[in-house]
Amino acid sequence: MPLRTTSTTIAPATIDPNFEIIEQRRAECIEFLDAELLKKADITYEPGTYCDGQFDGWSCFPDTPSNTIAKVPCPPLFEFDPTRFAHKVCESDGNWFRHPETNKTWTNYTTCIDFGDYQLRRHVNLIYVTGYTISLIAILLSISIFCYFRSLKCARITLHMNLFASFAANNFLWLIWYHVILDTNILNGKDQWPCVMLHLILHYFLLTNYAWMLCEGFYLHTVLVSAFISEQKLVRWLIALGWSAPAVFLIFYGILRGYVSTDEDRTMCWMNESPYTNVLVAPVCLSMLLNLLFLCNIVRVVLLKLKAPASMSNGPGSGPSRNILQAFRATLLLVPLLGLQYILTPFRPGKDHPYEATYEIISAFTASFQGLCVATLFCFCNGEVMAQVKRRWRIVFFRPRANSYTATQVSFVRHGQAHTAGEDKV
Repeated sequence: MPLRTTSTTIAPATIDPNFEIIEQRRAECIEFLDAELLKKADITYEPGTYCDGQFDGWSCFPDTPSNTIAKVPCPPLFEFDPTRFAHKVCESDGNWFRHPETNKTWTNYTTCIDFGDYQLRRHVNLIYVTGYTISLIAILLSISIFCYFRSLKCARITLHMNLFASFAANNFLWLIWYHVILDTNILNGKDQWPCVMLHLILHYFLLTNYAWMLCEGFYLHTVLVSAFISEQKLVRWLIALGWSAPAVFLIFYGILRGYVSTDEDRTMCWMNESPYTNVLVAPVCLSMLLNLLFLCNIVRVVLLKLKAPASMSNGPGSGPSRNILQAFRATLLLVPLLGLQYILTPFRPGKDHPYEATYEIISAFTASFQGLCVATLFCFCNGEVMAQVKRRWRIVFFRPRANSYTATQVSFVRHGQAHTAGEDKV
């Protein structure tokens, strides 16, 4: 008796991004069904009493008696939960159920998806897309303002511009990654170098975000603590550190993941978690820890400096409380600039935890809208920037009107003088 082959209803090589996994499952299914066929070589089934075993393109279903439902664990693909079960109906005539719209044998995989979790992921992704898009627009507008007004050029604004450029690149690349990689089938095939390069570039600019937040914290701390220092020289060193240090860690990560890791770590455009990801996590944790120390010392120094005029304030006890409020307000402004909201990121609740959804939504808001928050606080609401914008606004819109009004007055006076001269002659 010849061994049985299986039929498929889809073409995994052109549709599924999990092509290698599916091919392995197909081979295992063929081996399983052929073994079952050998076991039942001496058994004769009456026609219409069972449905032939089949590999449907994702899962393997054994021979199933008619009028029964065959259940198999959900495949580890896409958003499927492997602990759930997919099912296929064997009808009374010994044929697998066919979908009425396509007239093809159909397996019910809807039970493999946790729709509550699926909807949460969709909402979280929507927050990320919206936040990164708005932040990108705000950051680009901020950079344009800083570049347009030359009078704003100083060491502090130079650092802000580098930080904003890092934010803009990271936000733009994340949007490309989401729409081009995650929303398409680019993960197919064996040539994945383009998306691997995008993965590396995206993570480089992600590291530069934290590097520049560290540079901002170090600059503020150094200016407050060390009064006698060359700011221009400090800025040059920070520019070199902010753009070059992340490249060192990323090259080390790329070498380890590309040449030392297992084949499984190198699939799916390196999207899967890998032990070598810690090479990127370590500098991020270090930058947040250092910024936290910088912030604590900055607040201490600010409070000490604010206590001096407090003794000369009118009325006893009115100064310190106001100074503490000012220091607290300054601290809140520095939190998004230094990225200290990410300190809570490692404390992630486990799956199915009551606060998992809350954590995911808050993380999406803080990560995607950080660029908008920083651009608003340090550009749109900056006193120097607002003064320059108002000054330019008055020059552009009010001076032409004033000149026109003056010209009208001069013309009227001249006309009156000419008319008076004419009357005198008469």
